[in-house]
Amino acid sequence: MTEKEKMLSKMMYDPRDPELQADADRSRKLTRLFNTTTEEQKQYRTELLKELFGSTGEHIYVEPPFRCDYGSNTYIGENFYANFDCIILDVAKVTIGKNCLLGPRVCIYTPCHPIDPDERNTGREYGLPVTIGDNVWIGGSAVINPGVTIGNNVVIGSGSVVTHDIPDNVVAAGNPCKIIRPIK
Repeated sequence: MTEKEKMLSKMMYDPRDPELQADADRSRKLTRLFNTTTEEQKQYRTELLKELFGSTGEHIYVEPPFRCDYGSNTYIGENFYANFDCIILDVAKVTIGKNCLLGPRVCIYTPCHPIDPDERNTGREYGLPVTIGDNVWIGGSAVINPGVTIGNNVVIGSGSVVTHDIPDNVVAAGNPCKIIRPIK
């Protein structure tokens, strides 16, 4: 298997692999171009995002600045909005449903590093996918950790650190993020 195939299969991989470095360079170029656009270039911004991401809905909007590892491993549904300073580290698949809103400085992380220091010092890592359902609002400065699934119709409070799955139809908040109440 190639290092990219290992990465996308949740296996340990070497992020210094030339193919992965080329993919990361592509992402850096597209996000640099995106982040230097002006308010008058909304259509160009959308074109850049559609080129960057694995797939998108027709209507998406991201406020610059934005950062990601690869972009091509991120799949975004219809009517998506991300506020300033969004970061998506997508070494594994990130799936975001339709009608989702991300507050400022929301971070979505898929990379994981070994706990054992000798193994970690090799530079190898692995990734776990993140899935966010439909009709989700994630408040500002929230962090979504690797391997998390957030259900449909969920509100995640600002500043939350989501370390485990969140079911459908709830408000959840805190560090670690916990269910506060159901949404009726």
